[in-house]
Amino acid sequence: MVSPKACGHTRGRKVVSRDEAVMHIKAAVDARKESGSDIVIVARTDSRQAVSLEEALWRSRAFADAGADVLFIDALASKEEMKAFCEISPLVPKMANMLEGGGKTPILNPLELEEVGFKLVVYPLSLIGVSIRAMQDALAAIKGGRIPPPGSMPSFEELKELLGFNAYYEEEKRYATSRLAASEKVSSYSYNRQPRVQDDTTRSGQSLSGPVVEVITPEVMNNYGADGPRSPFNGIWSRTLRIKITGGDGFERLDVRIPAGFLEGITKIVPALGGVNLKELLDDAADEVGGKLLLDFNDTMGDRIQVFLE
Repeated sequence: MVSPKACGHTRGRKVVSRDEAVMHIKAAVDARKESGSDIVIVARTDSRQAVSLEEALWRSRAFADAGADVLFIDALASKEEMKAFCEISPLVPKMANMLEGGGKTPILNPLELEEVGFKLVVYPLSLIGVSIRAMQDALAAIKGGRIPPPGSMPSFEELKELLGFNAYYEEEKRYATSRLAASEKVSSYSYNRQPRVQDDTTRSGQSLSGPVVEVITPEVMNNYGADGPRSPFNGIWSRTLRIKITGGDGFERLDVRIPAGFLEGITKIVPALGGVNLKELLDDAADEVGGKLLLDFNDTMGDRIQVFLE
């Protein structure tokens, strides 16, 4: 097979010369001997579709003589061809490829394959095929404002078990140190969003059960004295940006509002705005009333991105 490799059931198959193909197998056999590795060498050829059945059978015999452990001709076109393949080099196991969904090779069940003479079989598309269909169904559900039904996916607890989380937790307990235990104790505190206490006397008398996290908005920032002429939240920067994204299919992808003072966070929401000088646009719109359209363009994915100053 020539490089890059492609599926033997697709069009335009090409193969290397007989000599080069056989030398590939000899090189693999020699490498196994030199390294002492315990590996199985499967000799494959796409020459059935690239050249002819006769060519594929000739190469398979040569691969067996070169020391291959398993022989594999991809894209055999009939049960008769499969039987002819299994009759050559009878002491070397043959592998079948049951390409699900409409390949060139007839689909036989394991008992039929064994009767023909095969010792190994692969089903290359079963897992990826059902995964693709499941993902399509899930995306269709999400697009329609739903989530996949419970029976179509494992619960979060089942998912953690499948991925080995519970085993990780047990290992953490087994090798935990005093430092880790202290860290877990701190992380167990509940985090609350509370308004900032203005009275220092009252604040100093409070007893909090855990850390307090404040959400910094322009209004909160002004309470800290950030209301001077150089403050990033002064004037235009205290206003709100509305970011709206409409997909090429007409469906709304995003519609959010964020303080204009937090420009650095905008590109995390909409990477396409990374090359736009929003600060300059805001400066130019300092005297504009709310509702001004600052940007209106289509990104590389075909989505329409609009930014309004409110």
